[in-house]
Amino acid sequence: MSEMRALVVDDEPDLRELLDITLSRMGLEVDTAENLAEARRMLSADHDYALCLTDMRLPDGNGLSLIKEINRDHNHLPVAMITAYGKVEDAVTALKYGAFDFVSKPVDLEVLRNMVRTALKLRKEDLEAPSKKPSKPSTGKEAETQETGDQKELMAQLVGRSQAMDRVRQTIRKLARSQAPVLISGESGTGKELAARLIHDLGPRADGPFVAVNCGAIPSELMESEFFGHIKGSFTGADADKEGLFQAANGGTLFLDEVADLPLAMQVKLLRVIQEKSVRPVGGREEIKIDVRILSATHKQLKPLVDKGDFRNDLYYRLNVIELPMPSLRDRRGDIRLLAEHFLEVIGEQWGEPPRKLNTGAMEALQTHRFSGNVRELVNILQRAVTLCEGDEITADDLNLEKSSLPEDGVDVSPPEDRSLDDYIEDIERRILENALREAKYNKTEAARQLGISFRSLRYKLKKYDID
Repeated sequence: MSEMRALVVDDEPDLRELLDITLSRMGLEVDTAENLAEARRMLSADHDYALCLTDMRLPDGNGLSLIKEINRDHNHLPVAMITAYGKVEDAVTALKYGAFDFVSKPVDLEVLRNMVRTALKLRKEDLEAPSKKPSKPSTGKEAETQETGDQKELMAQLVGRSQAMDRVRQTIRKLARSQAPVLISGESGTGKELAARLIHDLGPRADGPFVAVNCGAIPSELMESEFFGHIKGSFTGADADKEGLFQAANGGTLFLDEVADLPLAMQVKLLRVIQEKSVRPVGGREEIKIDVRILSATHKQLKPLVDKGDFRNDLYYRLNVIELPMPSLRDRRGDIRLLAEHFLEVIGEQWGEPPRKLNTGAMEALQTHRFSGNVRELVNILQRAVTLCEGDEITADDLNLEKSSLPEDGVDVSPPEDRSLDDYIEDIERRILENALREAKYNKTEAARQLGISFRSLRYKLKKYDID
């Protein structure tokens, strides 16, 4: 660690001195700058910094511009923002601009040291990567190819060659290098927990715990105790001290699945913990510092819940610093063959049998199935088929699929029941528009091109169906 070097950018001499002393005691050599111009000169001198700390407000500009430049020209350099106390908006903005993490004034030295240790783990991983950091400014593409064998093996868990899955893998690689909160969205069964585990396993917290909790499965009266722990005797039945989920995840990652199911009272307490980076057990008098990265997931649309008042606006923006949408199986139907073959291999290994094969009819049936349960439903169907099939080959009958299915264009054309034909056609058109937007990553110009219609026509249809 003695060879590691840090850059501190702040216009307050006392704070620069405090940070200099603290980082030096951690074995780092420290350079300090009091403004943007001086910081840029030091960065251009190619000191090969392992960490940069920058204040938000500087005499000659804003620290956000330095974060953008570092992410553009030195994308292997973790940069953290120093924000004023209570300025959560500044912290969120910095994370969106690519900051590795943030620390608030007055600087808590324990929080600072934890953040520095995590950043140095990233630097160590970079040095141990197959190819070293390029000497000239990076375009960002180099980082995508610098994967160790272990990292490639982990990413292989995301089966699929579709553009949608390529985007997911690329985003996960970037998110693993950050400490920013991530909201993983997507329908049930799309692999949200797998994505969260990969973000953890590919990042500097991989040696720490990964704690997953389903927020909808905890009774509301026990929620505070489960999350923050409790002190013996704090309530009836508290026969001993209990560690909460945040303490259990200390040094690692806490994954909040189905976060939309949190009651409003718990949302307030969760927001405070995220901002203060400390918890107070039920019945306790002292705050306990925690070093936890928060990842969350939901199959519900959070923004409408915010608009209705069922989910706090401030917590939404604190959790949704970066969103990772997981595509449905309907949006990557070209991956169904690969997924089916992969899971048949896994089922065979787990059950101690040679893997079954799908005949042509069975594969066609899978590729036209609706999959409301996505990959989880596919696994269940294959497990059932392996149990039911007579020989080594699975037929369409063994799959025992529901009669309704999807044709190659992914649109449900089962006959309408109690709806008028106009309503039914409008429903199909709405789904086509939504699918096109997802495939185009919500770029309206690209979606219009894929649909073969003008941008003006697309805009009219989006307004007609109230699609935001």
